[in-house]
Amino acid sequence: MDTDAFGRSTSTDSKDQLRFITCGSVDDGKSTLIGRLLLDSKKIYEDQLQALARDSVKHGTTGDVIDFALLVDGLEAEREQGITIDVAYRFFTTPRRSFMVADTPGHEQYTRNMATGASSAQLAVILIDARKVVLVQTKRHSFICSLLGIRHVVVAVNKIDLVDYRKEVFDRIVGDYVAFASKLGFTSIAAIPISARYGENIINRSGNTDWYRGSCLLEYLEGIEMQSETAGRPFRFPVQWVNRPNLDFRGYAGTVISGSIAVGDEVIVAASCRNSRVKQIVTYDGELARAEAGDAVTITLADEIDVGRGDILVKPTERPEVADQFAAHVIWMDQEAVVPGRSYAFRIGAQSIASGSITAIKYKIDVNTGEHLAARTLSLNEIGFCNIAIALPAAFDAYEANRRTGSFIVIDRYANRTVGAGMIVFALGRATNVGSQPLSLGKKERAALKHQRPCIIWFTGLSGAGKSTIANLVDQRLFAMSHHTMLLDGDNLRHGLNRDLGFTEADRVENIRRAGEVAKLMVDSGLIVICSFISPYKAERDMVRDFVSDGEFIEVFVDTPIDECVRRDPKGLYYKAKSGKIKNFTGIDAPYEPPSSPEVHLKTPDQQPEQLADTVLNCLITRGIIAPTNRAEN
Repeated sequence: MDTDAFGRSTSTDSKDQLRFITCGSVDDGKSTLIGRLLLDSKKIYEDQLQALARDSVKHGTTGDVIDFALLVDGLEAEREQGITIDVAYRFFTTPRRSFMVADTPGHEQYTRNMATGASSAQLAVILIDARKVVLVQTKRHSFICSLLGIRHVVVAVNKIDLVDYRKEVFDRIVGDYVAFASKLGFTSIAAIPISARYGENIINRSGNTDWYRGSCLLEYLEGIEMQSETAGRPFRFPVQWVNRPNLDFRGYAGTVISGSIAVGDEVIVAASCRNSRVKQIVTYDGELARAEAGDAVTITLADEIDVGRGDILVKPTERPEVADQFAAHVIWMDQEAVVPGRSYAFRIGAQSIASGSITAIKYKIDVNTGEHLAARTLSLNEIGFCNIAIALPAAFDAYEANRRTGSFIVIDRYANRTVGAGMIVFALGRATNVGSQPLSLGKKERAALKHQRPCIIWFTGLSGAGKSTIANLVDQRLFAMSHHTMLLDGDNLRHGLNRDLGFTEADRVENIRRAGEVAKLMVDSGLIVICSFISPYKAERDMVRDFVSDGEFIEVFVDTPIDECVRRDPKGLYYKAKSGKIKNFTGIDAPYEPPSSPEVHLKTPDQQPEQLADTVLNCLITRGIIAPTNRAEN
């Protein structure tokens, strides 16, 4: 029988597991604490200890004493800088319980990693350096823990040895933290004075803190009761893979994340409401009569219905929300601020949504006070309450009801990097109350009446590049060919539809979104829509492209060097921008992202506007938008 340092059995049979996270500000001793727990619970082998002693000489920060932080700070960059960058997971066990601990970064720029670790934790050990006050990063981590559903907190006041074990220091820090955390909804907050470096009040009580009457840290972690996250929750089975080894078998593989299911039970596909009954529950070791939360199984159904990866199987009496709009808390994790209206990809549980946007930021949250602040954007590490719209209805629960089906990530569609994480609060009522009204006449019929293929011709380029001049010429020639067109010019729309918008990044995004929606309606009416907008951001041009069908968006890049644009300066705008009279001017103090592969690339310095207009018309003929026989003579 295996025993631990206490001479007790370490068998993990029938032990429950506590998943906890260590967090707080940088250098508060999170990694050292975990290293000490691993050492004192005899989870470090002799050769590891010897290697740790050597590494402590090379990378350590504790002089001649072993630096236990190096056990979990595995990346070379972490060891050289003495900080945690990635999330390090470690497992250990005691006679009473098994543990999975996530050591997360304290630095502000790695808040996304901390949120990752907290997303699966049941308890947070929040370390605070006894020499400091409760810092902003500690408050931010606590707030994120609360948002992510952690309800139990241990405030570990570390390095108590460096303040001579003074009780008044401990009491002051704990009092400040409890006052701050009183609004965060934690079920329990326990406070323990510790010295992770010397192992005081970690596994054994320290004689230097005889004024402290509570449990040491490990004793507390062993004893705290945790309610099951899946107990009493509705059945949820996200399909991760459609298993079709042959024509006689079609199964849906995944893990039951809550509830249970039995052979013969009726199930439905949450998003489509298609229903069937469970025919088999298959595992590697054979068939089961029932599957519970945590079981990885393959389910077969009695009927051939359309089920794909990302679909969620549920019971008819336990349906989740299905909507394409919802309200959520969002933690922004990217250097580039979020802009309402910009198109992102979303992943909600196992469901991938190719396109969606944060339509409104209702407020952002001050992590120090919990105050709700007006905001039009969210910067790195800021937390906001937002409205979100996605391209297709998705099935989800409120995060409070089910972490797995109520969480999502926001993905930059072009860089394919995670830029935000969110927790759904509720579906927006208008998502289900407002439907699509079927129309008797559609785009195809209206376009046929006009003898043309509708499309958007989108001119983009710097101010003064010649967009409006060329767009006007194209419009005139199409009109002379008896085509039905409409020209939307950025300046004209700002006198009416977009008169309330300025020139911040958020306003520019909304300007293009509105213009794109109008252009889409005109395409639906069968028109050739000519749009002339600076439209500096690739994401928004691609968003408008996604509004219409394939082949209906023709991007025309009017490529004029900025020196030439400045020389022309028809409106005197560059002069005003350079003298500081105009802010956020594209090409001066605001960026322009040139198209990487436009349908038409016009290099203006070497050609006359009439020649450039001919190039656009030739593209329309090549693509079948207009017929060559309709071409008017110049």
